[in-house]
Amino acid sequence: MSEITSIEPQIKDKTRCSVYVDGRFYCGIKLEVAVKYRLKAGMHIDKSQLDEIQLETEKSQALDKAMTHLSSTMKTAKQMRDFLSKKGYVQAVQDYVLERLEYYKFIDDYAYCRAYAESVHGKGKRAIEIDLIKRGADRNAIEQVLSETEEDGAEALALLQKYMRGKEVDRQTLGKAFKYLISKGYEADTARSALVHFGEVDEDN
Repeated sequence: MSEITSIEPQIKDKTRCSVYVDGRFYCGIKLEVAVKYRLKAGMHIDKSQLDEIQLETEKSQALDKAMTHLSSTMKTAKQMRDFLSKKGYVQAVQDYVLERLEYYKFIDDYAYCRAYAESVHGKGKRAIEIDLIKRGADRNAIEQVLSETEEDGAEALALLQKYMRGKEVDRQTLGKAFKYLISKGYEADTARSALVHFGEVDEDN
């Protein structure tokens, strides 16, 4: 059994309180719920009981907050879980909300990855992969989208032309240009192709 060490009113929302278990923040609940279940400091309780209380009384509110959070931009499942965790919701509530959102396709990591890959310019597939991993997207969704995505050779060439502006076109500089494209996440074949096309364009000029 664990011990509720303190219950403190929340500064930003006076109708809610923070429950600390064994000296650490555990979850947030409405004050009226704390009163209803007679929760108080010094009380010994199984954490699963707190989970059940929060799931029963706050799952609808948690879902509403999640929907509001989604209103501005798409989110990955991990980003939404992190958001709910910061709001003080326990894993049982997080699981409920994510299950509802995924069922109705409000959360879809594949769709998120696809939309991100289509919106990014001036970055290769490796850079896009790193960005998506940082956003917590599902690894299988990332791999599927990247397998369906072709790098934009025209964008790589435009990036190369910008990099080479005002520079000497020699072996050393072109070598640095190649590394520059690689640093932008482009695959080696795409970078080489851009260098070939750059040479053709330069000769025509």
